[in-house]
Amino acid sequence: MKLFHVSDVHFGAEDPDALAWFEACVADERPDAVIMTGDLTMRAKRSEFDDGGNWLRSLGVPVTIEVGNHDLPYYWDPLRRIFAPYKRYGAAERMIEQPLDLPGISIIPFKTTARAQWRLNWSKGYVSDGALSRALELVAKAPKGNLIFIAGHHPLIETGTRGTARTRKGQQALDALADAGAHAVLSGHVHDPFDVPYRRGDWTVRLIGAGTLSKRVRESPPAFNEIRIDGDRFETLARTMSSQPKHAISATSDSGLPG
Repeated sequence: MKLFHVSDVHFGAEDPDALAWFEACVADERPDAVIMTGDLTMRAKRSEFDDGGNWLRSLGVPVTIEVGNHDLPYYWDPLRRIFAPYKRYGAAERMIEQPLDLPGISIIPFKTTARAQWRLNWSKGYVSDGALSRALELVAKAPKGNLIFIAGHHPLIETGTRGTARTRKGQQALDALADAGAHAVLSGHVHDPFDVPYRRGDWTVRLIGAGTLSKRVRESPPAFNEIRIDGDRFETLARTMSSQPKHAISATSDSGLPG
């Protein structure tokens, strides 16, 4: 099986060439699903959600979308941000935070955004007790033996990228998800791909981050991840619009330990 993990498309600041490249990859390779880990939009406008949702639906494969910090109304619209932050999803609505159950794989949504925080930079990550409880409930309900992929926007801990998430309660959430048997936590936000192991006891969960298909690139060119799955094993490949279009960055075994 094959999953495409894409993030931070930022409709409103999207890169048309990168979108066309991704569309061609989907059409040629037909992944089993696309996981979009947040920041579908730039300013959470209905038109941006409509454009992004219609684009994702046009791919013709199952899609789930997580909410990113750019998918909430900006600070200068505080009433809507606090009281009605999710009212402009438009064409994207039916894909927002939808669990996906594929043969042998459970993809579980995990919210890492907050309407308000006790710090100035509300773009950074935050894990609420309710969000963690919901994710753990879905993990517990997943078919026994499935690979468990958690999909959120912010990396739960820092992974060495130039961009940062500084996710509050992220460390505790990662430990709880590892204890529950999660195999990988997929995210975006930092606009550069990564795949790093996090070991807890005798279990290893992988932190996998996708790049961006927007004009807001950082260290890497426009990129997405390809996750190849063979039974209980999976590997991650970074796909970039560059002279090195595809390279493996990890592999895992069925025990949850690095392969």
